[in-house]
Amino acid sequence: MAPADPGRYERHGRDPATRPPSCHGAGPQTDRTARRDAAAFTARELAALLRENAAHPGKPPAAGPTGALTHDVVHGLDITVVLGHPRRVTEDRLRLLLDAVTPTSLRFFGVDLTGVQLRAQDLDRSYGEGTQVYGGAQDLLLVLFGRRLPPGRPNGGPEGHRVPPTLVA
Repeated sequence: MAPADPGRYERHGRDPATRPPSCHGAGPQTDRTARRDAAAFTARELAALLRENAAHPGKPPAAGPTGALTHDVVHGLDITVVLGHPRRVTEDRLRLLLDAVTPTSLRFFGVDLTGVQLRAQDLDRSYGEGTQVYGGAQDLLLVLFGRRLPPGRPNGGPEGHRVPPTLVA
């Protein structure tokens, strides 16, 4: 289902044909796009754009249903972490999404775990080898998808290890 009025983007100088097809792995680009949209559209218009595209049958390329779920969960957490909202992703979903992380996905999202082992404190999952860095499973999910977290998330655990600055904002 296409937006009811595709020209709405063009009126604001954002022709869909010139926009990048995906913002995955482009944190600064995503931020710039969100800020431009927030400045160009009223809250009512932004809500209408979301409603108009709610039933869009989009499928992430080559990622299938797990990729779609990952997309929605990670972007949902992007919002709730910034707002400080205590949203909890269900354990079954976290397991599915964490099990889908691959060396290819880490490279795609610019994640370098050289010398670091991420360990979930609330789920039996770890990634990488080296100095142990701890966090909740959903925080690890965000790190594995290239997000930086607020200070203290992730943490150095009981050993008090230093958390690499590439993992925190």
